Amino acid sequence: MPTTLDTGNTAWLMASTAMVLLMTPGLAFFYGGMVKTKHVLVMLKMSFVCLAVVTLLWLAIGYSLAFGKDVGGLGLIGTPKHWFMHDVGMTSLWGSTGIPTVIFSCFQMAFAIITVALISGSIAGRATMRGWIWFAVAWTLLVYVPLAHWVFAPDGWVTSHLGALDFAGGLPVEINSGAAGLAVAIVVRKRKDFERETIRPHNLPLVVVGLALLWFGWFGFNAGSALQTGGTAPMAFFNTQLAAAGAMVGWPLIEKWKLGHVEMLGVAGAAVAGMVAITPACGEISPLGALAVGFIAGVVCAFAINFKYKMGYDDTLDVVGVHGFGGIVGTLAIGLFATVQMSGKKGLFYGGGVSLLWRQAVAVIACATFSFAATWLIAKVIEKTVGFRADEEYEHVPGHEEELAYDDETISEIRSRLTQARVPVPVGAGAQEVDPAAADHQLLADLREVLSRREQEK
Repeated sequence: MPTTLDTGNTAWLMASTAMVLLMTPGLAFFYGGMVKTKHVLVMLKMSFVCLAVVTLLWLAIGYSLAFGKDVGGLGLIGTPKHWFMHDVGMTSLWGSTGIPTVIFSCFQMAFAIITVALISGSIAGRATMRGWIWFAVAWTLLVYVPLAHWVFAPDGWVTSHLGALDFAGGLPVEINSGAAGLAVAIVVRKRKDFERETIRPHNLPLVVVGLALLWFGWFGFNAGSALQTGGTAPMAFFNTQLAAAGAMVGWPLIEKWKLGHVEMLGVAGAAVAGMVAITPACGEISPLGALAVGFIAGVVCAFAINFKYKMGYDDTLDVVGVHGFGGIVGTLAIGLFATVQMSGKKGLFYGGGVSLLWRQAVAVIACATFSFAATWLIAKVIEKTVGFRADEEYEHVPGHEEELAYDDETISEIRSRLTQARVPVPVGAGAQEVDPAAADHQLLADLREVLSRREQEK
């Protein structure tokens, strides 16, 4: 074990940490563009709240419980000894990589932040901010932290006792957020118009901007998990891109078959599905395996996003369909595609039998079951105490001008003109209302005039 700082590994992990932290604002834009105009600021706030709340919790006790020495030798939770980073000094190094423990802690903190933020997509537009903040606090400490210890800690039971593999977080991040998203969506209840109205993104370019930030950050998420510049890091980096590309072939093929055309939203969802699936497997399988995993995930998730209509749960932005099912595909794929060169173990397709596959399956079932049950209980308590579901059908949108997502001056002006057009005007001794068709025609003319004038002002 090195006693001196490894500057190369440290620099890479610092860069990776910044990349992963950028993913949460990217997720905010991704989710924000997918919802209706009146909910965009709510979605941005739900993600940015996590940046503050989870950071403070991680400093206070989260890191210690997740990565402290195991309590009781069961691999379930760590010691609280390192609360507020107690005994973690300037010269403290993590493992054999020569990386300062404080940087490793910050890297793992970024994982915790985005995992909590991911769940917000399941209840977009129908949860109170008060309930969400309480949920973020309780869920981080009671669900994410234990699962992080199970999988990421050197003595966690999933990796050290069960012998399952998870390179970068398919279990504590992807499957965890998917199972939790399902539980909280059930507790918060579905929209009244859930089966009648499909939410269309109000701003697809904003969705694509969010995707771009997520895509960039995912290289740090996956390759950074190697905790070094060499070893499996370069292959994890490459596999991330390959899986995204594979999914962007599989999903659109299904969409073309089902709808007769391919939508940009589907392309964006495909890219995310591919990177979700490769997260646990990026450092365990070959490039061809990564391409196959991405393609399979694209196909599976393209079907999975419609399960909510058959099962009756309102997973608004498809957290369950993409992160839950995508994480399951990637985690199980390790049992099929793992190679000795990458992971030191053989998957089923490389002559390893089902030894690794059944371990991966047990890990999926255990983590998903724990996450769903614990999340359902937390959400229920919050709903019964401080309240979780918004009072109105959609969460209240502040009326103050500074709280509006977009300048609605143009819309207000057009509405004013339409109102004026429909006001009864005196005709002789009586009154006659303007013909509705003529008023609508006038509205379009007013719209063109207002937009033309604003273009000239620019």
